Order: sequence, then structure tokens, then C-alpha cells
Amino acid sequence: MPRPRLLVISLSSIHRDARVLRQISVVREFGDVTTIGYGPAPEGVEHIQVPDDLPSLPQNLPGVLKLALRRLRSAELASPAVRWAMTALEGRTFDAVIANEARVLPLAHQVSRGAPIWVDLHEWAPEERTQVLSWRLLVAPLMDHMCRRYLPQVAASTTVGDAIAALYEQRYGVRPQLMRNTTSLQQLEPSMVPDDGRIRLVHSGGAVPGRSLETMIDAIKVLPENYTLDLYLVTAADGGKYLRTLRERAGSEPRITFHPAVSPDELPTTLNAYDVGVYWLRPTTKNGELALPNKFFDFVQARLALAIGPSIEMSSLVERFGMGVVSDGFDVDDAVLSLRELTSEKIAGFKEATDAAAPELSFERDADVARGIIRGLLSAR
Repeated sequence: MPRPRLLVISLSSIHRDARVLRQISVVREFGDVTTIGYGPAPEGVEHIQVPDDLPSLPQNLPGVLKLALRRLRSAELASPAVRWAMTALEGRTFDAVIANEARVLPLAHQVSRGAPIWVDLHEWAPEERTQVLSWRLLVAPLMDHMCRRYLPQVAASTTVGDAIAALYEQRYGVRPQLMRNTTSLQQLEPSMVPDDGRIRLVHSGGAVPGRSLETMIDAIKVLPENYTLDLYLVTAADGGKYLRTLRERAGSEPRITFHPAVSPDELPTTLNAYDVGVYWLRPTTKNGELALPNKFFDFVQARLALAIGPSIEMSSLVERFGMGVVSDGFDVDDAVLSLRELTSEKIAGFKEATDAAAPELSFERDADVARGIIRGLLSAR
């Protein structure tokens, strides 16, 4: 029997989308994989590259008009990237389709030709970018419509956290399985805490406005001299504008160091040299309120102590496994107060707790969920 043909759709730059790359690593175990999305080919798959200048939402004039008039069914397949993808996949058949994010659900149903679909919902789709007025007025109704129409039709669904899964169940009657943004299990041990009293804070991730990265910079300026902060930040789509504002905010503070970004594979080993992974994400959106991002699990696999704000999903895991401190709020004063609690002895204990939790909070657990889903999709083949 020929190997199954599996289609992975993600209108992201797949070659640097860590969640989708981990997903593909499992899907490849079960068949021949074709990916369609932006950017160059991921390793080991056939790739159909969507032109970068084609937006993934109906942002052209006909599409915006459909959104404004609430002609939502007509708008489902109206985005330039989706229409291009439909043409590129014309005449091809697959044994299963994996759709990344709600925006590609209509496309997945169009090209599946009856094959089962697994949708991986990377966040709470109806409020993906509600901080942007045009998105809130025009796109949010479309996202809600697509979830309401297509989620009940998929064979399987997954999402990143329990709270977001509960939202999908409450609104659409579909409870996605849990697949967190975990990192592969790293064979690392907690690094030694300096015996000179230094506390080495670190943060990694995208330099994206809205992620409250100013908080950690402002906090370090008022903490005692034994605290340092190292930042491994990826330049965002703004061409580095926000990153430059962060550098200006840090000024000449010698205890703050900006490093070049490192690849996801190298990140846990790089972070392992530090003591405390820090993040205070102000909950200005629903997805921010319920965030459980890649960086959290990078910190875990690096065997760091954690210092975070009272974000629902992150704080739940920190407290459950005893991996660090959770501040009372998201302001600079709250962050400083929680960091002042840290001692060398406490940090060493938190690192040991993170080390113990690392196997459970690794992609190896989530990969088993993905394998079960794919087996189910292919069982009728």
C-alpha cells in the first residue's frame, strides 16, 4: 500500500514557525507530506510556496467590501493567498489535511475533497487582533463565522491551553485537545547559581509591541546592582522599530545586554547559562490574558527558575510545579517586588523543580497527542 499523502496548510512563514515545524516532524512519521504556506521549504517535505505579497486575509478591495457588507460566506475564500493556494492545489488529493489556524478552515474544506481535517488552533481565533480597530470591525466577524461554520465539521482539533479550549467549547460546542507550545525535551541540567550573589535574568522572543517588554527593562533599573538582564530578541515585522525603542529605553544601563537572536534549536542551551526566565505580559487582549507561549517552555527546557506576571495559564503551571515566583500584578513595582524575593537558595530550588517538570512539559508529550490524532484520521483509509 502506498504511503498516505498528507497536506499541511499554514499561512505563516513555515520555515521559522516553531509550532508548525514540530507538528510537521510528527506528521512525517505517517506519510508523504506536502506543505503550503509562505517562505522556503521546511526540511524533508514537498513545499508549495505562497507568494509573500499575497495577504492571508481578504484585504483587497473586493474582500474588504464583502467584510463591510457582512457577506461572510462570500469572504471565506476571498483572500489573495487562499485563492492562489486553491489554484495551486487544484486536481490534487490527500488522505488527510492539517489546517493551522481558523483562517484556513474554508480552504482546508475546499481542498480536502472529503478527506478528514485536523485543525490546530494556535490561539483564540475570534479575538486574534482585537487591539486593531479595523480587525475588530471587519475581520473578527469573519473569524467567528468560520469557527461557527467549520469547527463542528472537522475530525479533530487542538489548541494551546485549557482556558482557550474551554472558550471554543462554550462558543462553538467543540472541545479541542490540548497541544501546548512545548519545546522538545533537552538533555540539560540546571546551571550553578553564582556564589557571588548575582541574579542573572533572561528573556527571549520577538520584539513585538504589546508584549510589555518595557517592564523588565524598567524593573532592572530599580533593582539592586546584583541583578542583570540579558535579552535575546527577534526583530519583528516592523523592521526593528520597536527593538530600537527598547534599546533607547535601556540607555546606558550596563546591566542590560542585548544579544543577537539565536535559532530555536540553540535557545535552551543558550538560556541554560542564566538563572531566571522573566516575562510580565499585560493582559490587554484575551489571547494575552490566556497566553502560554513558546518562550515559557524554552525557559523550562533551559532549566531556569521563572518570574512571571499572574497570567492565567503560565502562573498555573509555575505554581503547580513550584518553578518560580508569580507577581501580584503586571506593573513594574509588582515585578520588582517579586524579584526581590529571590535568593540564591530559592533560585537553586526553583531550578531543580523545573528540571523535574521538564519531561512532562516537553513536546514528547504533545507529540503523542498528535500521533493519536493522525492515526485516527488515517484509520479509515
